[in-house]
Amino acid sequence: MKRLHGLFAAAAAALTLGTTLPASAETLRVGMECTYAPFNYRTDAGELAGYDVDVATGVAAIMGADLEFVCQQWDGMIPALLANKFDLIVASMSITNQRLEKIDFSSPYRDSVGRLVGRSEANLNLFDEASNPIPENFKGLRIGIERASTYEAWFNATLPDAETVLYDGNEPMYLDLRNGRVDAIMTNPMKAHLSFLATEEGSGFEFVSPAISEIEYFGTGVGIGLRQGQPELMARLDAAIKQLINDGKLTEFALKYFPFPIHNEKWGDS
Repeated sequence: MKRLHGLFAAAAAALTLGTTLPASAETLRVGMECTYAPFNYRTDAGELAGYDVDVATGVAAIMGADLEFVCQQWDGMIPALLANKFDLIVASMSITNQRLEKIDFSSPYRDSVGRLVGRSEANLNLFDEASNPIPENFKGLRIGIERASTYEAWFNATLPDAETVLYDGNEPMYLDLRNGRVDAIMTNPMKAHLSFLATEEGSGFEFVSPAISEIEYFGTGVGIGLRQGQPELMARLDAAIKQLINDGKLTEFALKYFPFPIHNEKWGDS
C-alpha cells in the first residue's frame, strides 16, 4: 500500500461543526491510514471521513486547534510520529503495553477487540466452549492479519505455530479471503460487519471466533497517540475526550456508522 499524504485545512472541520476557529489557533497534525473504513477513509469526493476523523475534529474543536490530516501507512505510524511527521495518531490504534514503551496515549475513545472471519461452509472449529483457541485445529489453515497490528501480536504469542499471512491493509486481505488464498482473517469485528459481512461480497462468510479482547494484547481500548513527555497536551486530550463522551458526541459519531456506541460510558466518569 503506497503511502499517501494529504493536508486538510481546519476551516473545513470548523464548518462541519458550525464553529469558526481563530486565525491564531495552534495547528495539530494528525496521522491516520486514510484507508480504514469506516474509521478513517476517503470518500468518492476525496475527502476524509469516518469515526476517527469525527473524533479528531471534535477534540480539535474543544481544544481550539486547527487540524492537518496526514495519511500514513500503518506499519510506519509510530516511527512517523517519533520522526515528527505529525503530532498525534488518531487511527484506531489500541493502547498496549508494547506501544506505551515508545509513545503515550490519551484516555480511550473506543473499544478494542478482534474476531476471526471465515467461510460458513468450512465449519471451522477453532475455539472451545470456554472461548480458548484450539491450536491443533489451526494446522493447515492460512490466517490473514494486518502487519504490525494487535492481531499479529496476539497470534504470535497465542498461536505461534499457526500459518499467518501479513497484509499492509484490509482490502487485499478481504480479497484474498474471498478468493480462497487464506482460510480466515482476524480483524476488527465492527469494521468486518459493516464493510464485509453485511454486504453482498460477504455472503457465505461469518464470524468463526468469539470476540477476543485480552488486555495484554488488545489493551484497554483505542486512544490518541502522542510523543512521550507532553503531559499538558495529554491532559487537554483527556479532557476533550471526556467532554465528547459526556456531551453524547461519541455516541453520535458511532451511530453514523454502527447501530450501537463503540465506547464505554464509564470512561466519562474517570
